[in-house]
Amino acid sequence: MNHYEQEINQLMLEIFNRILVTEEKALSRGEFKDLSVAEMHTLEGIGLYNSRTMSETAAILEITTGTLTVAVDRLVRKGYVARNRDASDRRVVRVCLTRKGKLAYRMHNKFHTLLVDRITEPLSTEQRDVLLTTLKGIAGFVGEQYRRYTEYPEKQEKRTGQPHETRTTRLEGTL
Repeated sequence: MNHYEQEINQLMLEIFNRILVTEEKALSRGEFKDLSVAEMHTLEGIGLYNSRTMSETAAILEITTGTLTVAVDRLVRKGYVARNRDASDRRVVRVCLTRKGKLAYRMHNKFHTLLVDRITEPLSTEQRDVLLTTLKGIAGFVGEQYRRYTEYPEKQEKRTGQPHETRTTRLEGTL
């Protein structure tokens, strides 16, 4: 890596890590210190207004329903989430935020809003457009890599028409 690439890499790592740590610290010092960042993101996946099925929520969060069940169990015990059977199909379980869950959701959303405002406020319209275009490009690339390394082998083979590669083989190639 040349100096420019090293600097970009260092800045991206620093930003990513500091956002995560700041989010953790803000949660641990606030009214909702009993929530982890992962649990807060589960609340975001459930959503503020409508109840969702466990399957819908798991798909939004890109986790298995089993993993979501464990998280929802904890959030129900803590009073942030309510779990109910669907009125038209008793086999379907729906989850929604309680009043406490909605308050936590709103406070966390305020954290993200403040973060975005502080980053974008001093920028001109042109600079905002460049930032947005750049972030979309980064998000697209990272999303491709995420899918590449998290797809089930069968899905990958169906999509590409080629046999599943091992993780080691894929890592040897270029990202």
